[in-house]
Amino acid sequence: MNRSKAVKKPLRGKPVVLVVDDYEDAVDIITELLTFEGYEPVVARNGAEALDKAYAQVPDLILMDLSLPELDGWEASRRLKADKRTAHVPIIALTAHALTQHAEKARAAGCDAFVTKPCDPDKLMTEIRRFVPAVAPSTPVSSRE
Repeated sequence: MNRSKAVKKPLRGKPVVLVVDDYEDAVDIITELLTFEGYEPVVARNGAEALDKAYAQVPDLILMDLSLPELDGWEASRRLKADKRTAHVPIIALTAHALTQHAEKARAAGCDAFVTKPCDPDKLMTEIRRFVPAVAPSTPVSSRE
């Protein structure tokens, strides 16, 4: 069975999503959205930091900006997919590079999906859930009767 295509249930509480972006406002919005939706965000500000955090924590999913300082997202994605520790981790390119050739280049670098910024939060969450569904809250929300 090819497990790389199977939806993986996290073994550790909330699914961990590594958010790789150097733009503070984007990081704030994305981490708040992920937290609200039942994910545990971890932040890296550049490609080199993304590699360190991905190898140390092996997240359930990576949201990768492609224009990053130190090591860009294209190269960071290639390295993550080439390493046996992280090759199975889905990577969603989240970038302002909106041309078709950028999406093709991102896929060639190892990205499993491509979302352009600014993005619709619903579209982003649909892509995230395609790879890693959120864990349902342990305490049901009380209904208003």
